[in-house]
Amino acid sequence: MPPCPVAPDALQGIPRQQTNPARWQGENWNEFVSTLQADNIDVIEDRGTRGIYSTDAGGLAYGMPNGVIIARDAQQISTLLRNAQRYHIPVTVRGGGLTTEGESVAFGGVLLDMTGMSRVLHIDKDTLTVRTEAGIFWHSLAEELRRHNFDYLSAPLNLTSSVGGTLGVGGIDVNSAKLGCSADQALCLQVVTPTGDIIECSDEQNAELFQRVILGYGQFGIITEATLKIRPFTPMRMHYFYYRSLRSAINDLILLDQNGVPDYSGILTMMDKAVTLLIAFDSAEREKTFFEQWHKQLHGYGELGFGIRLASYYALHPWRLNELFFLLRRKHTLFPDLQPAQHMRNGEIIDRTVVFSRAVWKHWGHKNMVIPDLATSVDKFIDAVEKGNAVCKHYFPRYTLYCVGIKLRAEHKAHYELSSIPHDAKDFSYGCEFEPILEENNYSRDYLQSFKNAIYDIGVDMDTSYYRFGGMMKAYIRRALGDEVVEKHLALKRIADPAMILNRNVIF
Repeated sequence: MPPCPVAPDALQGIPRQQTNPARWQGENWNEFVSTLQADNIDVIEDRGTRGIYSTDAGGLAYGMPNGVIIARDAQQISTLLRNAQRYHIPVTVRGGGLTTEGESVAFGGVLLDMTGMSRVLHIDKDTLTVRTEAGIFWHSLAEELRRHNFDYLSAPLNLTSSVGGTLGVGGIDVNSAKLGCSADQALCLQVVTPTGDIIECSDEQNAELFQRVILGYGQFGIITEATLKIRPFTPMRMHYFYYRSLRSAINDLILLDQNGVPDYSGILTMMDKAVTLLIAFDSAEREKTFFEQWHKQLHGYGELGFGIRLASYYALHPWRLNELFFLLRRKHTLFPDLQPAQHMRNGEIIDRTVVFSRAVWKHWGHKNMVIPDLATSVDKFIDAVEKGNAVCKHYFPRYTLYCVGIKLRAEHKAHYELSSIPHDAKDFSYGCEFEPILEENNYSRDYLQSFKNAIYDIGVDMDTSYYRFGGMMKAYIRRALGDEVVEKHLALKRIADPAMILNRNVIF
């Protein structure tokens, strides 16, 4: 049998590992539940249901709530939070549960399941906006928009994320270098504050709350509804260019992004042996312009040219043929899933929401999803990726890197203060996920945590940031953001959440 990921020997000797926080001991629980029941709020306390929520996609943090509440509307959540403040009951909010550091795991108290609020409320064809409840998964939102020939602007690649959860952390897409992160697409929100007030907020109305909630890691309120920008639906046409050098591929990615050439862009690697720059277009005109003006400036190869160079390398290194066979298997399983025949028409992907989300789970989903990442300014990105790549090679025989740019919105600067956007980034930020391919290998919790620590230390040493805050990397946050930023938001948190009950142990 595989080792237990929370066995005692998995808690020894790893610096800066926050293991599962101390479980809340249940003070005032019965009185709290009775009060909620009197207000017709159902608290699910049976062990089977609670066990469904015992871990998250990361699979390294384990906890059990005292009770589960399925979100129904803002008024119900308001009543819940008012009583949680009164009785000092922790409330952990969960959408798709795709956190990797235990952020959506409850160590006692209430687990609020937001998926009960999954309706699309209104699509405005004139203003190109959609109003939706925040518990909806992105793939469900996309399906509803498709019926009206519309699309979201920017969403996380794994579309089983919830809208509200994504807006709280950022949301990175392969078009983020053109359109910004998912959180940048939010025009206004309905938020239930930690003290139970129901407030509509935007950059014009209750702007301070809006700035704290967007990219605020769930510390300053629960998003219950969101108005998002949308656009007419378009299919996409994708192209691949292959590299042997991470540095060359990243330089080309930055060149294309900063000149606004592609509609979609990113780098996906098979270790550092096959580095793939993927670019895609919404329109034939933009695609034509790329091939006329930019194609010859790239340093990558087509599939045939790269294949010849790869074969030459392994002919001179026959002791590495197992690695070559892995690369070939990976290509023949991964690439068809990025352009599956049933979702193609005339060479175009007609539903990227299905394609990308399916590929994420098939090729990177695992009982442990370990994906530490670094977010940097443009000038630091290549060095950060190369250092992180060296860490991956040290810890794992097989891994992949995913690199993407994020166009920053100057008018949203206040939103980024507590976020993964590094303080020295201007115009663009760049991020890289370092993803071991675990397959059926069993690694101890210590080993995986040591790997994550090594990636996080690169971020500290280079004065960059991280996409994922919370849980087992909590102790890095001050080192990454600095005491001044953390203390400022901690003071705001104490005002907004006097009993400190909402999403505790994530940042504060």
